[in-house]
Amino acid sequence: MNSLGSNKEIVQNKLIIMYIIQGLNMPVSNIHITRLILETRLMNYFMLQQSLNELHEGKLVSLSHGQYILTGAGAKALQYFLNLIPPGIKKQLDKVASSNRKDIREETLITADFIPESEVKFTVSCGIKENDFALIELKAAVGTKKEARSVCENWKKHSSEIYMEIIEALTKNRE
Repeated sequence: MNSLGSNKEIVQNKLIIMYIIQGLNMPVSNIHITRLILETRLMNYFMLQQSLNELHEGKLVSLSHGQYILTGAGAKALQYFLNLIPPGIKKQLDKVASSNRKDIREETLITADFIPESEVKFTVSCGIKENDFALIELKAAVGTKKEARSVCENWKKHSSEIYMEIIEALTKNRE
């Protein structure tokens, strides 16, 4: 047993962190994760920070502009080992994520709008800000008003997943 607990406990802590990030379904700061995890009293601060660092090093979560998101590999690992989180803990985490999601989302501003440049060109502007810090600002040209509306709707509904996909694509090792 190491200083942070048994191997089973360490694995379960990492799964708990990934489960709460997935449950929030948005990029989440260390401050928010810390607050939520400590609220559950499932692990202490030092275990949480060590586990977060190991998840990041193992590429199961990515960290961009102070925001953690579950990577594709993290989502697969969580799905595969989900049964290692006891049902009572999952229920507790679901409740914590549900009751805090709105507050976290209010602190994170998601914007999407478009401007017609001509009849065949529309500029779409999408962004995510947290406490006046721009996590991402994206401008794209599309050919129709329908496409512009579609981009805006998708961004508003799925901004965290799209953000994660963009960050993964931009950080992918290309040769």
